[in-house]
Amino acid sequence: MDHSFKPLVIRGKELIPIVQGGMGVCISASSLSSAVARENGIGTIASVDLRHLHEDLLAESKENPSEEKYRRLNLIALDREIQKAKQQSEGNGMIAVNVMKAVKDHPHLVRQACESGADAIVMGAGLPLDLPELTGGNKDVALLPILSESRGIAIVLKRWMKKGILPDAIVIEHPAHAAGHLGAMTIEGVNDAKFDFKRVIEETMEVFKNLGLESEKIPLILAGGMANFQKITTALKNWGASAVQIGTAFAVTREGDAHINFKNTLAGAEKEHIVEFMSVAGLPARGVKTKFLTNYLKRESKLQANAKADQRRCTQGINCLTTCGLRDGLSKIGQFCIDLRLAEAFRGEVDKGLFFRGKDPLPFGAAIRSVKETIDYLLTGVKKA
Repeated sequence: MDHSFKPLVIRGKELIPIVQGGMGVCISASSLSSAVARENGIGTIASVDLRHLHEDLLAESKENPSEEKYRRLNLIALDREIQKAKQQSEGNGMIAVNVMKAVKDHPHLVRQACESGADAIVMGAGLPLDLPELTGGNKDVALLPILSESRGIAIVLKRWMKKGILPDAIVIEHPAHAAGHLGAMTIEGVNDAKFDFKRVIEETMEVFKNLGLESEKIPLILAGGMANFQKITTALKNWGASAVQIGTAFAVTREGDAHINFKNTLAGAEKEHIVEFMSVAGLPARGVKTKFLTNYLKRESKLQANAKADQRRCTQGINCLTTCGLRDGLSKIGQFCIDLRLAEAFRGEVDKGLFFRGKDPLPFGAAIRSVKETIDYLLTGVKKA
């Protein structure tokens, strides 16, 4: 495909400047990530709770469930998805694995991703200060931290540089536009001017200069509200970004791993149905105001007032998050099981599930298109009828 953008270069490999964001539970697995990689982009597998994609693992997890069993089965599922994605990508692009720092098993997931042959590890939902150590010295995997403002970027760079390591790229995610968990402390804080892309890029360039780094050696990838040809053109040609990361627009493609009801729910959501709320992980989140979320928000104050620390309140028994409002009795944040609700969304259970979604319009509105059509539009601005 002909386009006017410079390639994104990671580890000497020239790629299209499009990164598919990691979306869980099971929204971006082998099918979606390999489809993006076949177009020579970076396809990303979300590592959280992939057992839902494998009937044998899901059935086994229900027999004498334990934290150790869930961990083992999810590592098996992650390995299967990486192997399948690598095969289906036909040697094109890169297959990355997104690992959230906020997930209790993140060290195990990083190690498994490395052992299974992932091309890159992408880590957010907390400062990924120890990501280089978690890879066990593996030199073959690219490391991409996700951060939202220049202060966090400076902290990570200084820590990694002491170990003689630099990121292969940095993903800068804007909380006011992204889906899922957002990189701000409060709902009001997602619109803070310190997150503005142009400002963050300028401040990051100053950080590079102060640390003696050559700016062109670390590509900057903008995430959040970037599924728009005009925005991509501005970011890559005017602001100095090297690529963009896109989530929701890929989640609703034909190759997306989720149920068609999931895709229709995201694609058909009007602006007034997209809402911010406090998640169980202690961070603001953004999703579609479905029946579950509407009812939950009506009862939120009462549920928070009755919050109490009790391991038995964990409906899945897997300790999926390091911090959980429901399990830990934290009264100021979410009081629901996020793993259960995200799994219901993946299965297309519209009345029960939690459907994370970006704030901005999608390229094809409510229509379900292919990954190739989506990438063609993102890079050329041309939409096929």
